[in-house]
Amino acid sequence: MGRRAFALTSFLALVVLLVFLILPIVAIFTHTGPGRLIDALGDHSAREALRLSFETSAVAMVLIAVIGTPAAYLLATKSFRGRAAVLTLIELPLIVPPAVAGLALLAAFGPNGILGSALSDAGVELVFETAGVVVALTFVASPFYVRGAVAAFAGVQKSMIEASEQLGARPLRTLLSVAIPSARPGLLAGFSLALGRALGEFGATLMFAGSFPGTTQTAPLAIFAEFNTDFTGALALAAILIVLSAALLLSVKLVAGREALAAGA
Repeated sequence: MGRRAFALTSFLALVVLLVFLILPIVAIFTHTGPGRLIDALGDHSAREALRLSFETSAVAMVLIAVIGTPAAYLLATKSFRGRAAVLTLIELPLIVPPAVAGLALLAAFGPNGILGSALSDAGVELVFETAGVVVALTFVASPFYVRGAVAAFAGVQKSMIEASEQLGARPLRTLLSVAIPSARPGLLAGFSLALGRALGEFGATLMFAGSFPGTTQTAPLAIFAEFNTDFTGALALAAILIVLSAALLLSVKLVAGREALAAGA
């Protein structure tokens, strides 16, 4: 295949890919006008579902960032036996089907699960509770952040970390003042992917926490509930999530772009 033919084939492949990925999203907005979006926001159940999605996703992301950041830093900067196996285990939830993830959470933290009796004795209830939604979101979203954070920290110049340590900085100070600022674009990218996954989580949440309005029914679950009774309303709620996700992605790209420009200045 000649150079021109290859370029044309590649261009056609790109066009097909874009059409395939964008057409379904555009179709949602062609069926949902601005007025219907406003009406959807005025619906109490839709507002409750969106509120619950934002609140539980925010709590999950705080947990993921607080625990995942030092863990990713360790994996990126230290070599030890079994490191590859640890990374594989962290990545495993990425390929586990959502329904299987929900069953796994039940088997671990449910009333009859491995830690079920211990949690019950401590007064902690997760199944069919808002806390269970947070656990499900954290489980499915954390690998996205941790994997991105490992790659981001691995890209930090070792000389900077070594210089900080030689100047007497404690490991925590080196992490906060040197590693995190240097890895910020990659951390933001991983954070955005994890947050998007958390906002869109469906299967694991349904299996582990159920779908109870105001308690465990997040926006994706509300869309499913609306699907059989009000298809237009489901499309409107879906359109709102798309707009919010696009705004999140754009803001992260803008911040990461400014960070890259500042680093190259």
